[in-house]
Amino acid sequence: MKRFQHKTVAVTGGGGGIGGATCLRLGAEGARVAVLDLNLDAAEKVASQIREAGGEALALRVDITDRASVDAGVAAIKAQWGPVEVLVNNAGWDVFKPFVKTVPAEWERLIAINLTGALHMLHAVLPDMAERRYGRIVNIASDAARGGSSGEAVYSACKGGLVALSKTLAREHARQGITVNVVCPGPTDTALLAGVAEGARDPAKLLEAFRSAIPLGRLGQPDDLASAIAFFGSDDASFVTGQVVSVSGGLTMHG
Repeated sequence: MKRFQHKTVAVTGGGGGIGGATCLRLGAEGARVAVLDLNLDAAEKVASQIREAGGEALALRVDITDRASVDAGVAAIKAQWGPVEVLVNNAGWDVFKPFVKTVPAEWERLIAINLTGALHMLHAVLPDMAERRYGRIVNIASDAARGGSSGEAVYSACKGGLVALSKTLAREHARQGITVNVVCPGPTDTALLAGVAEGARDPAKLLEAFRSAIPLGRLGQPDDLASAIAFFGSDDASFVTGQVVSVSGGLTMHG
């Protein structure tokens, strides 16, 4: 039996690197995958790959910073397959510069995408999970939340908030059969990392510095994250909640 057979899964940022890899992994394991993304073309591309492989997938344009958009997306999923049983809060955005050089408009966008967006999704799906006494939530944070990261002050703050939020929700909803866990990517070969590198004086040198700092000697790949996300989202992790794991090639080794 596939681990996600007949499970209804929603993945935000599902058209991107980590999100897309996660959608494909869960689809291959039998999930009915709602691919949520601001870029509908990117979401549809991933959904099409799942369907071509024999799975079930639905592409939805959802702006997680807009509660009405989130509610409409969750309603569309529910109409198609029933309530969301597994939620992966993956969508994120970053700007790489010293804090004193950032401006309030950047803070607002960072908070809206990286923290408020997750709040919207959680608030929209948790009532159904609680009523059904089942749910798996995987929030994607960052090792910037655990150890800090120069040039990512507000992003780090948002991700730190997401870690604290996850632990609190894990406590609040444990008796309802809902688990809430966190995956923290290290440097991963995605468009987000490429965008960060572009802001550096020497992008190639920055990426090489990341590689050389990682004990396993390479950048993470989206599939590396999808494996950890799939574990936490599955019933293999039914007795694991409120936990944070780094997928960083050993770059960080938090206790």
